[in-house]
Amino acid sequence: MTALRDQPAPARFADRAEAEAYVASVCFKHGPPRLFGVELEWTVHHAEDPAQVLDRHRLAAALGEHAPPTLVPDSPQRPLPSGTPLTVEPGGQVEISTPPCTSLPDLFRTVSQDIDHLTEMLSAHGLVLGDKGADQHRRPTRMLQVPRYAAMEHAFGALGQDGISMMCNTAGLQVCLDFGEAKYLQDRWAAVHQLGPVMIALFANSPSIGGMHDGWASARMRALYGCDPVRTRPAAVCADPAQAYARRVLDTPVIVVRGPGPNWIPQRRFTFAEWISGAHDRAPTSDDLDYHMSLMFPPVRPRGYLEIRYLDTPAPGGWVAPSALLVALFSDPSVVDGVLAATERAAGRWLVAARHGLADERIARAAQDVVTLGVEALPRTGLDAGQISTISRELEGKL
Repeated sequence: MTALRDQPAPARFADRAEAEAYVASVCFKHGPPRLFGVELEWTVHHAEDPAQVLDRHRLAAALGEHAPPTLVPDSPQRPLPSGTPLTVEPGGQVEISTPPCTSLPDLFRTVSQDIDHLTEMLSAHGLVLGDKGADQHRRPTRMLQVPRYAAMEHAFGALGQDGISMMCNTAGLQVCLDFGEAKYLQDRWAAVHQLGPVMIALFANSPSIGGMHDGWASARMRALYGCDPVRTRPAAVCADPAQAYARRVLDTPVIVVRGPGPNWIPQRRFTFAEWISGAHDRAPTSDDLDYHMSLMFPPVRPRGYLEIRYLDTPAPGGWVAPSALLVALFSDPSVVDGVLAATERAAGRWLVAARHGLADERIARAAQDVVTLGVEALPRTGLDAGQISTISRELEGKL
C-alpha cells in the first residue's frame, strides 16, 4: 500500500537514541483505524510451459508503459487505469500496491479491475500469473540487474539458498491496516502476531519452492525465515513494541549502502547503530535509515501502519477472502479481544504452521475459532449480503 502519512524531512542523527526515536515515530503512528489496502505479488510464467525461464523482453513488452524503470530504464511507469502503480520484483514477479481506501467494496472493485487489466496485458504476450505463493517449477534466477538486488543477493547468499529463493521465487499477499488509537495499539499489535500462524495455515498454498522444502504447507514462509533471521523473524510482542522494533532496526546489519556507482555492497559488516558511530566514511541520514528499514522483512512490518506479510499469494480471485477476514478481525476492539483469546493456543507457532498447516491440532482449533469470529464480524466491513455469504462459504471451506 502506498504511504498513508507524510514522512519527516531528511535529517542527520546525533546519536543512537535520536535514530531510535525517529524509527518509532515513523513506524508506529496512531489514529482512528480508517484506512486499509492490499499489495499483491504473482510469479509470472510462459503459458506454454510454466517451467520455462521467464523471458525478460517478453515481460517488458507485456507491461508496456506500466513497466518500472528497474525492468525498462526509460519507462514512464504509468499507473494502471485505476491509479495503482505496478512494480516488478527481482525474479520477474509482478506486484500491484493499492492506494489506501476507506471502503472495502471500493477496494475490491479496484483490485479486481487491476487484475483483469494485468491478466489481459500478459495474455497478449503468452504470459500468465502464477496461482501459488512460490514458484515450484523453476530454480531461482534474478532478472533485475540493479544495485539493490545485487547487494541483497550477496548478503543473503552467505546464509544459503533461501535468500535468492525468497527474492526470486516467492509471491505474497500483503494486507495493510491502520494501527488504530494509541490505547489499543498494544492489543492490536499482539493480535496481528498471534493471528499469524493461524492465517498462514488457513491460506498456505506453496508446498515447495524451486526444488526446495518439498512437502511444506508454506515453503514461501520457510524460505523467508531462513533468508536472514535477524531481519525476517517476527517482531517482539511486548509492552512497548515501538521501542523494541527501533532497537532491532538499529542493531540489524546494513546490507545495502547506496552510492553513485553500481556496487552498493558494504565493504565490511556494520549495524546501523555502528554507522551512526562512524563505521562508514559518511554519516547516515534519515533517508538512509528509511532505506535500511525497507530491508527489514518481518511477517508484520510497521510502516506507520500494519503491513501484514505472512500470506501466500492465492490464485487470482482468492485474495478477497483473506483480505476481508483480516479487515473484519480488526474492525472493533471487542473483535480484537476475541482474536487474542482465540489464537492464544497457537501463538508463536510460525514454523509449525508453515510446515504442517492445519494438520497441527492446536492451530486447527484456533483456526476454527478465528473463522467463526471473522464471519460474525464481516457485517462490520461494509460488504453487502451477497459478498458476505460468498466470503463466509469460502472461509468455512478452508477448515
